[in-house]
Amino acid sequence: MGVLYDYFRAADDASAIKLIEDLVGGPAGNSSTVDAIDLKGIDPTVTLAELVCFVRGIEWNVNVVEEHLVWSRAEAEGPWVLSIGDDVRDALASITEAQMPSLSARWGRTEELAWHGPLPDDTMLPVIENISALARRARDAGDHLYCWFCV
Repeated sequence: MGVLYDYFRAADDASAIKLIEDLVGGPAGNSSTVDAIDLKGIDPTVTLAELVCFVRGIEWNVNVVEEHLVWSRAEAEGPWVLSIGDDVRDALASITEAQMPSLSARWGRTEELAWHGPLPDDTMLPVIENISALARRARDAGDHLYCWFCV
């Protein structure tokens, strides 16, 4: 059983909660009403944080992605919603097209993504393009990033 992760943007925690409570399924499944992307197994704490570390040129640690639980259902399998710090939004929004190939190659060699050996260098390009674009739209609108996830 895997964990599903959707990333989306909203003006604030209250807006994110209202949005989630009005949806059937995750935000990415409601892309006509929500600016969201489906990143399946890309968790914010480790896997996404590794990308952020590469962008910032720092070593990974558990505190790279500041996140706070803003909503949950009282069910063992979720879903839950985390707010993600604006510094992470801004780091992801700052990724240039020229940086994407090298970031994809590095990220595809991390333990969390390369279970059976390094991924081809361009495998993570679409993910980087999507999360960076979402972060740019959020930053430009003054919105924040959120992560909806469930088992």
